[in-house]
Amino acid sequence: MAQYKIDWSISAKLDLYDILEFYIKRNGTNTYSKKLNSRINKSAKLISKNPYLGLKTDFKTVRVLITEDFEIIYEIFDQLILIIMVWDCKKDPDEKDLKGRII
Repeated sequence: MAQYKIDWSISAKLDLYDILEFYIKRNGTNTYSKKLNSRINKSAKLISKNPYLGLKTDFKTVRVLITEDFEIIYEIFDQLILIIMVWDCKKDPDEKDLKGRII
């Protein structure tokens, strides 16, 4: 199976940045954020090799891969995986609005 190209939406990049920044401030060090960033990027590489690994959603081309306490929400195109959101599962689920991010 061909490997899909991974691309990050601007909002997904901002999500990841906000999550990493939160843990840097909370912990007073960037150690955990570096490990978390590495894990999320490894999961993205795994998705690029097997795009149907994530759980199905209500949207036909959108899937969710759970990595520890985080969801990587992505959309599958012909040879492209677009990561549209990184969600911290500890947050209030009512705040998650996926509809505005689907292309």
